[in-house]
Amino acid sequence: MSDFLDDRRKEITNRLKELQPVVDEFNRLEAAVEALAGVIGSAASEAGSAAVATVTRRRGPGRPRGSGTRKKAAKAKAAAAAATKATAPEAATPVVERKGPGRPKGSGKKVGRPAGKVGRPAGKVGRPKARRGGRPKGSGKRATEALSLVQGQPGITIPELAVKMGIKQNYLYRVLPGLEQGGKLEKKGRGWYPKGS
Repeated sequence: MSDFLDDRRKEITNRLKELQPVVDEFNRLEAAVEALAGVIGSAASEAGSAAVATVTRRRGPGRPRGSGTRKKAAKAKAAAAAATKATAPEAATPVVERKGPGRPKGSGKKVGRPAGKVGRPAGKVGRPKARRGGRPKGSGKRATEALSLVQGQPGITIPELAVKMGIKQNYLYRVLPGLEQGGKLEKKGRGWYPKGS
């Protein structure tokens, strides 16, 4: 028990030694505030009382041992220095310069790949056209079914084809132009015909 009390006493003594410079500085600042209050008037005394109230605020129980008492002393010193600066009449907020509006739209450089890169010409931005993989157009089950129906009934329209095949029209609006590009069908008006008919 006596070891514990000795440790506590040593800890408190060490803490008092650390805080002594801060207390001395506090007393000097307090005297400076009082002297300034007599010279400048009520404005300085109000600022001084605010500074004193800030510094003399009651603190909580504290941190565990070894958790940065030097940092606390440095913070207290910085707060006291800030309070002194606040009472000085020449203290002013710094002026921040504002930037101009910047460049007008379209005046910057175009972002693109340099010439010679594979996939896109210089200056063009966007995805390169991918090479289509898979089976050739018009070789699927629905495409061959649509092709045979058009050959059996030339001039058939897409809505009629969709009803006969039992599918939605939007699929045929993709399939039939593909067959047309492949040279198997041609469109005349709204109807579809086998190529060369």
